[in-house]
Amino acid sequence: MVSRVCVVSTVHPYFDTRIFCRQVQTLVRAGYNVTLIAQHKKGETVDGVKVITLPKPQNRFTRILGLTWQAFRLSYRQKAAIYHLHDPELLVVGLLLKGLTIGKVIYDVHEDVPKQILSKEWIPRPLRRFVARGARVTEALASLIFDGIVAATPAIAKRFPAGKTVIVQNFPILNELVSPDPTPYQNRPAKIIYVGGITVIRGIREMVQAMSLVPESLNARLVLVGAFSPPSLEAEVRGLPGWDRIEFVGWQDRASVARLLGEARAGLVLFHPEPNHLEAQPNKLFEYMSAGLPVIASDFPLWREIVEKERCGLLVDPLDPAAIAKVIQWILEHPEEAEAMGRRGQKAVFERYNWDTEAAKLIALYRRLI
Repeated sequence: MVSRVCVVSTVHPYFDTRIFCRQVQTLVRAGYNVTLIAQHKKGETVDGVKVITLPKPQNRFTRILGLTWQAFRLSYRQKAAIYHLHDPELLVVGLLLKGLTIGKVIYDVHEDVPKQILSKEWIPRPLRRFVARGARVTEALASLIFDGIVAATPAIAKRFPAGKTVIVQNFPILNELVSPDPTPYQNRPAKIIYVGGITVIRGIREMVQAMSLVPESLNARLVLVGAFSPPSLEAEVRGLPGWDRIEFVGWQDRASVARLLGEARAGLVLFHPEPNHLEAQPNKLFEYMSAGLPVIASDFPLWREIVEKERCGLLVDPLDPAAIAKVIQWILEHPEEAEAMGRRGQKAVFERYNWDTEAAKLIALYRRLI
């Protein structure tokens, strides 16, 4: 008998890399009947997955209050063997499903939520520590009731019961972002790339300002792939010095991202030193490596351990545009050394930092629960 699985997110779009591209597709290949409840324009079947649509909320408050209730109603109707929930605001949904169904409930923890709350601009600063403590207690209590916890990093896993927790890291799918026809590295234009959510705390201001400081003779360009959050940030950033050297292409599908990576000289991951970033393992760090690009990364202790161990890039103060500009200049002026960094990073992904091992851990958890 094929086991029914219901995967739910009120925050992420259905095509989210961790949720759909990695986990859901892994479950489908393992023989599970998967329904995904997430924001999407219409209900349809995509790559063997039944997608049940949630409407795009007007704001975060209608999302938290309205979409959470809709997600519960739709999830309850699935009568699934396993419910896999991807957002902290779905903790109450998980508790209801535990009380009203016989299905097992998994909570997938993408971020260190209490630390993340400390950087939330929409929460008044005096309230952030109080809200963070509340989130920590709520997650701890829910984890005692839920059947499994999937943590995106070892640091996150430490906060949950060891016997229930599996670490499933955001490592790349092998060859997914390797362009089928990459431009030879030495022939590539002087393009640096950033892929992902475009926000203040992920360094967009510093990246753009740094481009204004790279010598004009290098003809350097920064390719931005992703969406601004909030959308109003785009107008501000367009007014910064350096915007004339930006190629903003918006959101792109995975094939297009692979093509763009195959035309670039280096990938940027310049998160600010916020509490939730210091022990994070961002997708883009390993995705740049998988595509054979040297990385230019924030000089955090954990990231330094990876980048220096693999000799796959350069580290820099993410708050210093002048320092970022110097590192970009070095990459562009030393193409042979930069290409060698990229090759070492790609080799490390093939040997260690890839999805195959993580997928096996996810399937092992499902088999144990069912």
